[in-house]
Amino acid sequence: MAKASYVCVECGYRTPKPLGRCPGCGAWGSFKESVQEPPRASPSPRIPELLPLSQVDEAEERRFSSGLSEVDRVLGGGFVPGEVVLLGGEPGVGKSTLLLEMARRMPRRVYYVAGEESPAQIKLRARRLGVEELLLVRETRLEPLLALLEREPPEALFVDSIQTIEANGSPGSLVAVREATSALVRFAKESGTAVVLVGHVTKEGVVAGPKSVEHAVDATLYLETAGVYRVLRSAKNRFGPVGELGVFRMEEEGLLEVGNPSEAFLQERPLGVPGSAVALALAGERALALEVQALAAKTPFPAPRRVVQGLDGRRVDMVLAVLERRLGLPLANLDVYVNLAGGLRVLDPGLDLAVALAVYSAVVGRPLPQDLAVVGEVGLLGEVRSVVSLERRLKEGERAGFGRFLHPGNTRGLAQAVEAYLG
Repeated sequence: MAKASYVCVECGYRTPKPLGRCPGCGAWGSFKESVQEPPRASPSPRIPELLPLSQVDEAEERRFSSGLSEVDRVLGGGFVPGEVVLLGGEPGVGKSTLLLEMARRMPRRVYYVAGEESPAQIKLRARRLGVEELLLVRETRLEPLLALLEREPPEALFVDSIQTIEANGSPGSLVAVREATSALVRFAKESGTAVVLVGHVTKEGVVAGPKSVEHAVDATLYLETAGVYRVLRSAKNRFGPVGELGVFRMEEEGLLEVGNPSEAFLQERPLGVPGSAVALALAGERALALEVQALAAKTPFPAPRRVVQGLDGRRVDMVLAVLERRLGLPLANLDVYVNLAGGLRVLDPGLDLAVALAVYSAVVGRPLPQDLAVVGEVGLLGEVRSVVSLERRLKEGERAGFGRFLHPGNTRGLAQAVEAYLG
């Protein structure tokens, strides 16, 4: 005889009697009756075979391009067959536009699962972006969708979004998101289809749903706003570098790639102004020339404020302590504001020297030379320490048009750098 129980449609919590509030996820009125059939005798499972690593066909992992060089850079060289990518971002940042841009440029069979927009709405936006043809799928129930994909598997599948797929629960619930992701990951590995799942984000800026979703996929990418630009950043990547950046500009005709981000972010840099320093940063495998700005003002409060945008606040606090202790810079009665211009967020120890020189310049009121770019980590003793990929950073500085450089190879300490250019 079948035994009845009650299951929460939000998180899958099971109980023998209905409850008003789920102990697992806290949802109210989320229990539905579920009848469990008695277990049936099943045939013995097929014993899997062992596969020596030497017999694995490397051709199965040959990459193919997404059609956008900036996306290929973030992925580590393009899509790997069978790869599953989770794409997150704030509403309206351009996730659907990015998918349409890739679909327009990819010379492969692409399915677009439209769960959030009607075909007419997608066609209206596709016409603006120049997309002439696209294979749309309006099915959001998991079982019929898998049946279609297994009958006619595509080479690439875009799901917009994973929260709209119905699977053993209401769309967007923890159960539905987890089950849909697991099923699509399994399909991708068996068929070799590259899958991109669009995911909603929470108020904290992370992908909504169970953490197991991020563990199941091969790569997690975030599309973020940086001033007038859009930045695609990799938070996880099994087939490429983590922290890699791709830069786009949103225009009427869609997302346009920015081939030279250093030039773009330095375009509005004021010249000859105290408190400005150009840093040679590293984001993933990409070297960038970015402007670090600092401002110091007399504080009206007993405890001075330290406001940091785009940088690691703890590292900035450490650099300020070194300036005050090792160089005698008076900061006790000053509010200090430090900003990485352009809206980017880069956590790179190599920015320490630029932060120190920008703050010192702002306090003493003397500007740094216009053709100077700096890179280096600052230690607690005031020394300038080596950084990763120094040669690549210096080449990017030369390409950006800078003629003088401060780096660990020619500067032993912070006091020497200050004496040379601000003394």
